[in-house]
Amino acid sequence: MTWDTNEIAKEMEELTVELVNVQSVNGTEGEVRIAEKIESILRGIPYFTSNPDQVWTKTVDNDALERKSVFALLKSERPSNKTILLHAHSDTVTIDDFGALKELATQPYKLMEKLKDVKLLPDVKADLESGDWLFGRGAVDMKSGMAAHLVVLKYLSENRDVFSGNILFMANPIEETTHGGIIDALPELERLQSEKELEFECAINTDFVGPLYGGDQTKYIYLGSVGKLLPAFYIRGKETHVGQAYEGLDPNLIASELTSRIDLNAELADEAEGEVTQPPVTLKQKDLKPTYNVQTPISSFVYFNYYVHQITPDRILDQLRGIAEASFDHVVEKLNREFEKHCARAGMKYERLPWESRVTTYSELYNKVYSLHGEEVNVRLNEILDQHAKDIDPREVGRLMVEELLLMDDDQAPVIVLFFATPYVPRNFVKGQTEKEQILLEKLDSILQETGSETGDTFAVHKFFPSLTDSSYLCLDDTDEEIEVLKNNYPGMDTLYPVPIEKIRKLNIPALNFGAWGKDAHKMTERVYKPYTFGTLPSLIKKYCLNMLD
Repeated sequence: MTWDTNEIAKEMEELTVELVNVQSVNGTEGEVRIAEKIESILRGIPYFTSNPDQVWTKTVDNDALERKSVFALLKSERPSNKTILLHAHSDTVTIDDFGALKELATQPYKLMEKLKDVKLLPDVKADLESGDWLFGRGAVDMKSGMAAHLVVLKYLSENRDVFSGNILFMANPIEETTHGGIIDALPELERLQSEKELEFECAINTDFVGPLYGGDQTKYIYLGSVGKLLPAFYIRGKETHVGQAYEGLDPNLIASELTSRIDLNAELADEAEGEVTQPPVTLKQKDLKPTYNVQTPISSFVYFNYYVHQITPDRILDQLRGIAEASFDHVVEKLNREFEKHCARAGMKYERLPWESRVTTYSELYNKVYSLHGEEVNVRLNEILDQHAKDIDPREVGRLMVEELLLMDDDQAPVIVLFFATPYVPRNFVKGQTEKEQILLEKLDSILQETGSETGDTFAVHKFFPSLTDSSYLCLDDTDEEIEVLKNNYPGMDTLYPVPIEKIRKLNIPALNFGAWGKDAHKMTERVYKPYTFGTLPSLIKKYCLNMLD
């Protein structure tokens, strides 16, 4: 098989549409169907027809839907243990955002025809009319990326004499929520590393990339992944009747002050290697009062998405603790000012309110309560995990564990408890500190220069993929000490979100991202740019595989 660019582009479009046609919304049976479709495509490749045992699936452990990861191992004619992992996720976000066009969300051509009658933003309309874009749920995130891997795999399977080594293909479910597919697949990668003696040179992901600002045409290649933590605050106030409002301490007021100081605070964006994360943003804020009555809430709960490049869990705790203390102090002073004004207007004697700022971390609270009650603490916390870990939101389970410790505490005064909740997403990037990584980067630079000269594309290499990606779980930069701080402040981590740290360290696969290029992922106007994604992207992947397995 020769590499005919026009034929490859045609095959890419056909395969992308075929994959988009399978509705694979996260958390639905469609994730099972897309795995079956991918397996069927693989088994239709002549090499795998002749070697059926080199295509297999792994059902996710304890998954009610029995979703699967799909694997295929291609071996060159000249044996070698050197291996490149081509991986992509197979699930998509919901199609509810398509509204009246929901039924066409996974039918690109019909959808694009209907979109001609919809009032669109000028840039979307221009892209639709150009003919260079393919619309549809999953078109860019990331069925086209999956198609690129499959096309390259097929080509290499028909040209096994031009490289020496192995290509391992892997498609994972459950990326859009908890990364459950890739985490479940890690033992399988470890088995292949051990039993088949595969030596992973690198991994190539094709998660979507796109313009970083209006008019940006740069094609971004990423050398790693942003990490993520989910710092959470449990705020216990003091309830009161609304007729004696100043006798209570409203936890919502404290939660609001926390959100005001943290949400989209640009100074809290992490920076490393000249790259800056998105700042923290609120993902949930609520009080815990179950029904209406005229008692003020007793407690509130708020947590934040917190991207990380280099900041460690202990530094985040210190940073957010300071903000929590300042927020608590501010609320106490505000209440006293307002109470004093109210007393003056009502003709009452003013006396300063009794509230004092109190902030603690989960580990501090746990250690204190353990000193009071010993092993009874662990018994009660494990009961919560046993009862709820499989049934309710893991963030709520962590909150319940904090509540249980507070019930056992001998200090029942208002307090903010700072802890980490699900998920934990490791950070990593290829630093070029080893000979292996230097070769990897040198070959990448050479190929991008060559491709740019051929196609006219402008490439830029960045360290951290700015959105969440499965590549985070192939290697990690956090130290054992940092992981220990995280676990000590993450209620039930080993049960609620058991990240196999040692397996990731053992695999230690440098993870690159050559993304499908498009716009508006997770929006109704999601679309992929065909000239680059269907032409240049698979060529890039092919060239890199051949250079690495020279």
